[in-house]
Amino acid sequence: MASPHEILDVDPGADEQTVRDAYREQVKEAHPDHGGTAEEFQRVRSAYEALVNGDGSGEEIVEAVRRNGTEPAEPESDEPDAATVEYLNYAVLDDYGWSIDDPDLFETAAATDLDAEDYGEFEAEFDESLLEAAERHGYAWPFACRGGACANCAVLVVEGDLSMRVDHVLPEEMVEAGFSLSCNGEPTTDELRVLYNVKHLPDLEDLLLPPRPFEQAHGD
Repeated sequence: MASPHEILDVDPGADEQTVRDAYREQVKEAHPDHGGTAEEFQRVRSAYEALVNGDGSGEEIVEAVRRNGTEPAEPESDEPDAATVEYLNYAVLDDYGWSIDDPDLFETAAATDLDAEDYGEFEAEFDESLLEAAERHGYAWPFACRGGACANCAVLVVEGDLSMRVDHVLPEEMVEAGFSLSCNGEPTTDELRVLYNVKHLPDLEDLLLPPRPFEQAHGD
């Protein structure tokens, strides 16, 4: 079985940035939306996670690749089964003259007659990503790679917390400011308030992948 280094085509002594760059290139090619397969995508992502979460060698690393990724963290036994996610589409802020820094932004949105696509609530399981939960409830939130290698799926967490399984693109200062990747960000609090579709914020535009045909057709 190929080792994580062989899968990512990097030397065993490669530094973290080299490994990250290799991952970002390969995960784009391996993703089903860009001509790859689900198996290839999982294999590349698992290899990267094995390298960044371990020492880069040994049976534990190979086993992590064989499992196609790490198991999601289980919620505490006394926690609810799902988090309540209150969401707001960043795209509507300009339409209403709202500010991202307004502490009453979500209260204002709740009092406004917005479409369900732009504002509402849904439940997200603790072992699923925010993007998966949104899609399960019928919402088409933006994304590109689903592998943490771009900011197309970025959200701003206003209240609550998401734990990202993988992040290879957001600078540390943006994570500290509340930005997260919905493609692999899993809820760790009972309630969340998030601004989604924030990919066109100036600090994120250089971290995007080219849009998929669906996004082009729908003007995203």
